[in-house]
Amino acid sequence: MTHFSKPKLPSVKSSMSKKKVTTEGLWSKCPVSGEIVFKKELERNLMVVPKSGYHFPIGARERIQSLVDEGTFEEFDAGVKSADPLKFVDSSAYPDRLKRYEKESGLPEAVICGLGKMDGITVSLAVMDFRFCGGAMGAAVGEKITRAIERALEKKIPCIIVSSSGGARMQEGIFSLMQMAKTSAALGRLAEANLPFISILTYPTTGGVTASFATLGDVILAEPAALIGFAGARVIKETTKQTLPAGFQTSEFLLKHGLLDQIVSRLEMRERLISLLQVLHLRKYHARKVPTAPPFPALVEATAG
Repeated sequence: MTHFSKPKLPSVKSSMSKKKVTTEGLWSKCPVSGEIVFKKELERNLMVVPKSGYHFPIGARERIQSLVDEGTFEEFDAGVKSADPLKFVDSSAYPDRLKRYEKESGLPEAVICGLGKMDGITVSLAVMDFRFCGGAMGAAVGEKITRAIERALEKKIPCIIVSSSGGARMQEGIFSLMQMAKTSAALGRLAEANLPFISILTYPTTGGVTASFATLGDVILAEPAALIGFAGARVIKETTKQTLPAGFQTSEFLLKHGLLDQIVSRLEMRERLISLLQVLHLRKYHARKVPTAPPFPALVEATAG
């Protein structure tokens, strides 16, 4: 009688261990509803949760792509970067921080500026990105935004700025605070020339950006539930010794109290802007020649690109 040895089968445990399925990074959880959403679906929906409408942060380049006609955006001033006028050092040197921000965000600075078309209407566009140094406004950011405004003035076209910022950049001290006056003055020249400025506030828009160009729009729009304010709520509460209202510093609260004109979902922003531009385009602009402010060569660095 022939005896056959029983074949050795791989254990279920060992075979399963060889087939690990990695799901990390494929899903995102909505902080409002707790809904779990497939990351690719979120990206297709401009990082807006389909059911709750919660707006996740979005990068500047992705936002520009969602706003302008395909293939029409031309970037300007990409080589303008922050210098180190104060030779600032805390736990690390400021230039080292800038290199790290650039590597982590893939951006040369906290704002991207250029020309693009929306339904055929040419606009000067500046879009901030919170991933680079929290969207903080230093001399380079102020210079780029000022140039975007002056470009609108030169070409007699509307200017649109999308804000996402923690405020002024402390590593540049007073030079950062100077950008509040600089950008506001440029918008004053745009207004004198009877050219429109549309400001879009996203989460977050705070500090010196809120206290300057972000709240000077002829039309001020905001995304839902955006954090908008100057100082933080805790600082205000401790200073005033008062209990702050519910929903304080949200776009909904500020719309109710007259600071905003409209709250617009990111999914509807392009169409809303096109509607506004079409109305504004009916006006005849007779731009007067207004002298532009010179740049601060000691505060910014311009490189090719």
